[in-house]
Amino acid sequence: MATQFEQQFPDIAFNTLLPPDQHPGFQYGGFHPDRVTVLPKGHVKESGYQAFRVDVTMEEDRAILLRDGVSIYTNVYRPTNVAKVPAILAWSPYGKSGAATASQNYDIMGPFRMGIPYNKLSGYEKFEGPNPADWCERGYAVVDPDARGAMHSEGDIFSWGPQEAIDIFDTLSWIQKQEWCDGNIVMMGNSWLGIAQINMAARYHHPALKAIAPWEAATDTYHQTACRGGRPSPPGFGDMILAGFAGRGKAENMYKTLEHHPYYDDYWRSKTIDVANIDIPMYLTASYSSGLHSAGSFSNFQTNGKAKKWLRVHSSQEWHDLYRDEAVDDLQKFFDFYARGVQNGWQQTPPIRLSLIGFHNSPARTVHERPESGTYPLERTQVRKFYLDANNMSLCSNMPSSPGETSFEGHHLTDKATFSLIFPTYTELSGWPWLKVFMHCDSATDLDVVIQIRKISASGERLEYANYPVPVPLPKLANTNVAKYIGPSGILRASRVVTLKPKKNELDYPEYTHLTSASVEPLGRVVELDIPIWPIGMVFEENEGIQLDIAGHDLAYPEVGPPMREPVDSNKGKFFVHTGPSYGSYLVLPFIAG
Repeated sequence: MATQFEQQFPDIAFNTLLPPDQHPGFQYGGFHPDRVTVLPKGHVKESGYQAFRVDVTMEEDRAILLRDGVSIYTNVYRPTNVAKVPAILAWSPYGKSGAATASQNYDIMGPFRMGIPYNKLSGYEKFEGPNPADWCERGYAVVDPDARGAMHSEGDIFSWGPQEAIDIFDTLSWIQKQEWCDGNIVMMGNSWLGIAQINMAARYHHPALKAIAPWEAATDTYHQTACRGGRPSPPGFGDMILAGFAGRGKAENMYKTLEHHPYYDDYWRSKTIDVANIDIPMYLTASYSSGLHSAGSFSNFQTNGKAKKWLRVHSSQEWHDLYRDEAVDDLQKFFDFYARGVQNGWQQTPPIRLSLIGFHNSPARTVHERPESGTYPLERTQVRKFYLDANNMSLCSNMPSSPGETSFEGHHLTDKATFSLIFPTYTELSGWPWLKVFMHCDSATDLDVVIQIRKISASGERLEYANYPVPVPLPKLANTNVAKYIGPSGILRASRVVTLKPKKNELDYPEYTHLTSASVEPLGRVVELDIPIWPIGMVFEENEGIQLDIAGHDLAYPEVGPPMREPVDSNKGKFFVHTGPSYGSYLVLPFIAG
């Protein structure tokens, strides 16, 4: 029977799933409804993994009946010798225990296992979720359901939106009624697990849900992932995620559905999360290294004005940060305060703890989680514009006195235009940069433009940063976005400039509705592009600076996997960048004053 969502959007694209026992890459442990096992203190799942430090009762494949008659299945891990405890709900379709497939395996998703030692995890944790051995010792139960359609759970997998929020609400009600639950529930996890939390909390209020910890989460599937800047995301990542699902039905393919819904319509609006509606306490994290969640992670904090909220901007990669001892201890303090009523001083925690990246081979030291007050961007942020000058390929404070022009091949893997800026004194950048640039193309009436800000040393070297500790020199570390941070990027398809929202101020960050498009005609017409860039957080010593790259191809390293061997855009011909008095192209940068 079709869900209400399918009835509303009958052209949704789906991928047929393979059952878990037939999936060639799935680590399938079998289906064991209502099996109960005590994992004794000292138990080790596999050699080298973390030992349990308390007796833990594992309940497998417990059925949860949802309001529409669909049953989903969950594992429950709880301290054996404690009568009632609060619960942590970790919601996703990624499997209930351990690494299910290559797309859910820290060994494969990033070099050197994301810097996560084997003995930090028990092997029972859901991908991107809480480690049961750790949290049961801390006095919490961990509930790891297979979302609708995943594994043996009935139905089909849907990506966020109202159906998943309702399913989570029903699951919270089920947990609350369990004899081992003290009636208090919290949620935590990265990525899908984080999006699921804010999706639920923004749509519904459940009295048992006391707090959430969405540690890095996109909020707007269309604008931030599937069609950033109006350009469909390159194939690969979405296919990898879908290939990692197992089930007896099908899974929604948003990236394929984009072909039927190319603009921001009701389908995409149904998946957009209005974080401003959330009114329960939130412990948020953000980092600069995610090509999927950085914009959403920062805006989650910035746009909500109802909830008690805390933002910790860390200087690593989200999976590495998830299991750091200091991070887990800090999260327990938050959960203990709201789920157990422990008066531990959590409310005195600074609302913002800000990190700024110093980069390797730089005398500038990374700022690690510096306490800050107010909101994000910081109240003392000052935005300044720097004009592009194609005569000397620089960025300068004043409008160039003469016109300039530079060009590059639009459909090319390496060609680009690069403009440089040097900071004469110590400098900190933090906030939302963006670029106004005047461009034309000699061979097409549309152009996809990609930009990136790179840090350079005092000698002009382009710098990189390892997102977690690695045992090799940085040049030998694989060029993937999860492993290396090189700078924030921006994307815009020129035909979408007609959907730019009105600004109150010239220097306001650009936002687009993406409700329609209009070709850049006649051929060769110069078009004014306001290109939003994702958040920046960098620190510079004297005579270090930045380079602004403008290209037609992706400039960031791939999120995971091998580097691109050819451009995946549909650009044609040469792209021309115009600067000078008639075309005041400029970059807006956010500075931390003082």
